[in-house]
Amino acid sequence: PVRPVVTAGLRAAAAGTPAALARVVSGPAELLGRALLVGPDGSCDGGFGAHPELDRTVAAEAAAFLDAGRTGTLEIGEQGSRCGAPLTVLVEASVPPPRMIVFGAIDFASALVRIGRFLGYRVTVCDARPVFATRNRFPEADEIVVDWPHRYLERTEVDARTVLCVLTHDAKFDVPLLRLALRLPVAYVGAMGSRRTHLDRNARLREVGVTELELARLRSPIGLDLGARTPEETALSIAAEIVATRRGGSGVALTGAHTPIHHDPASAPAGRIGSVA
Repeated sequence: PVRPVVTAGLRAAAAGTPAALARVVSGPAELLGRALLVGPDGSCDGGFGAHPELDRTVAAEAAAFLDAGRTGTLEIGEQGSRCGAPLTVLVEASVPPPRMIVFGAIDFASALVRIGRFLGYRVTVCDARPVFATRNRFPEADEIVVDWPHRYLERTEVDARTVLCVLTHDAKFDVPLLRLALRLPVAYVGAMGSRRTHLDRNARLREVGVTELELARLRSPIGLDLGARTPEETALSIAAEIVATRRGGSGVALTGAHTPIHHDPASAPAGRIGSVA
């Protein structure tokens, strides 16, 4: 009975479609192996055939696993509560790699591409200048796009795990791009520039209708204060801020601190956006 559900999960994985397969791996014999497939929109295929609340609860929990892109087990009662006969449900999330889009084919971008790949992102470099956006300059990028940044962002697919790094450092590119980016439900946006550039850019964004609430999402200058100077050091500072933002870290040194070393992904702030002096 569960074969069609598992088959649908395998097809989703092969197609690169996000899906979470939840299976009972411990509990009453009649429920062992029962499966439920949850899509990113909350749609469900299959079920456990027990209490209806069990399906609803597992579907909600599986959607959270899927959103975080992680696999793990869930302990839950047979009727969908935290009490009653316990079940262990294995939730296997299949999601494509998160995206990092680097706008601006400058020297700093090359180092950021490398560290983005190291962190497991599918990295795209976008620049309107074909002489700079080349495979020779960015051999490790998954994709190179020659287009105006805001036009590309309008037509490409992003989600809550996508990070946008704006390194163009030019108002004619930055303003229309950030106006759009600040209104998208992405994980992070960063824009490179000095503090003077940051203030000028914010003024220009206000002029084109960006609200203070939207501007509050923008971290600028991009990256954590590591004293970075080289492209590689700057890329490290940006990557550190991305990790801290996505995982809910503070960015402070752990030595002498009383903050947790690992943070619950569910408590991480969503939709934070960032720029480097």
